Amino acid sequence: MISGSRQPAIYLPHGAGPCFFMPWTPPHEWDGLRAWLQTLPQRLPATPRAILCITAHWEAPAFTVSTAAAPSLLYDYHGFPEHTYQLRWPVRGAPAVAERAAQLLRQAGLEVAVDLRRGYDHGTFIPLMVAWPQADVPVVQVSLQAKLDPLQHVRAGEALAALRDEGILIIGSGMSWHNMAHYNNPAARTPSERFDAWLTEVMSEADAGRRARLLARWQAAPDALFAHPRAEHLLPAMVVAGAGGNTPGYKDYSDVLMGVRISAFAFGELSAVRTGTA
Repeated sequence: MISGSRQPAIYLPHGAGPCFFMPWTPPHEWDGLRAWLQTLPQRLPATPRAILCITAHWEAPAFTVSTAAAPSLLYDYHGFPEHTYQLRWPVRGAPAVAERAAQLLRQAGLEVAVDLRRGYDHGTFIPLMVAWPQADVPVVQVSLQAKLDPLQHVRAGEALAALRDEGILIIGSGMSWHNMAHYNNPAARTPSERFDAWLTEVMSEADAGRRARLLARWQAAPDALFAHPRAEHLLPAMVVAGAGGNTPGYKDYSDVLMGVRISAFAFGELSAVRTGTA
C-alpha cells in the first residue's frame, strides 16, 4: 500500500465478453490484462470503501445510479460457452454511496435517476471479479447518458470527483478501441496505435479545461471513427478524465489485444506503475 487515502480514477479495458473465463486462440491472449487487473487492489492507497463503476454497457435517458443492495449478474454477452453463463460473483451494492453519487450529479445540474433492480453487466462484473475475486468491496454501477455527449460525461466525472476523497474508487469500464468489425484485422493495428497516441496525450493533459475541450472533439482525432464507430466504450474515459481534475493522467497498462492497441489510464497515484510493452 502507498501512503494517503485519496482513491484514484481509472479507465480500464473490460475485455471481450467473458474473456478471462474461457480458452482462446492464441491461448494467452488475455494473460497480460488479467495480470494487470489482479494487481489493482494492492496498488491502491487503501482498500476502497466502495467502487463506483461507469459501464459502457448501460445507457439510460439520464445518468442512472444503481441503488440495489444485492444486484444480480447480467450475462449480457452472446454465443459464449455455457459455463460463462454460470459465473457467480456475490458482491454487494452500496445504497448509501449510490445516493451520495446521485446527489453529487444533481448538484452539478445533471439529470439523474436511480434504479433499484438492475444487475451488474459484464462491463462491470467481468473485470472486477478478476481484480476482486473475493467480492469483498461493494460496487455501485452507473450508466452512461444515452445522448452520448462527451462534455456531459466529463461534467459527470467532475461532479463525482468528490467521492475520491471519501474512499470511493472511480472506475470507467470500456475499451480504448472498440470497432467490432476490425478486431484481428492486421490493417487495424496502425490506426489503433495512432488513436492510442492521441488518447494518451489528451489524458496526460494537466489542464482540466483543455483536456475537456480536446475530449469533446474526439471525433477529430486520428482514426477516431475507425476506433469508435459509436462512442459508448470511450465515454467512461470521459467520466474518469473529469474526475481527474487539474492533474495529469497517465497510461498505466497497454497491450495489443485482438490485433489492436488497447490501453488503461489512471488519475491519482498507483504504486509500482506497470505498462505493457507489446
